[in-house]
Amino acid sequence: MASRSTQILEAAARVIARRGVRGLRVEELAEEAGVSTALIYYHFKDRTGVLRKTLEFISDRAERYTAQAGRSAEPLGPREELERTLLLELQDTTEVRENSSAWGELRASAVFDEVLREDLAKATLAWVQDVAALLGQVRPMASAAALAASAERLTALVEGLSMRWLSGMLPIAHARTLMSEAVAAEVDRLGG
Repeated sequence: MASRSTQILEAAARVIARRGVRGLRVEELAEEAGVSTALIYYHFKDRTGVLRKTLEFISDRAERYTAQAGRSAEPLGPREELERTLLLELQDTTEVRENSSAWGELRASAVFDEVLREDLAKATLAWVQDVAALLGQVRPMASAAALAASAERLTALVEGLSMRWLSGMLPIAHARTLMSEAVAAEVDRLGG
């Protein structure tokens, strides 16, 4: 992706995280990104294009910070890798706060926006499949259906815990503890 479009998408994630999807105005996005509105329209065609690409951008960014943490840490066993991957969504960094807030705002807007709903469903499915693959490494004898159901529960839980933490209803340490306990429960549920 070109640096100007990346700059615009980073700004869009910030604006959506702060003001929500309904608060995203192309003129304000241009100001936040330090570009002209014409450049935004050139790269993304319209506001829907900005939203769709921002969803893709925050999904890619989450994959990047998960992969970076994996490269910088010592190798983990499959269960520890699963837990680390999910806990990376509950870290107090600007990038994770923005990503999680923007994801929640996009998810809420998808209730009324069918195009966004389809894109969000695809991104969520990819995330669930990634977590199911990690669970499959922990419990290789578990059925695909059981792995998918477990991954669905874990990803939904991390989203909910993230929103509670970000809104000040839950301390991050407690959210992380609850997530770790849920991973243990799901792994146990899948059997040995």
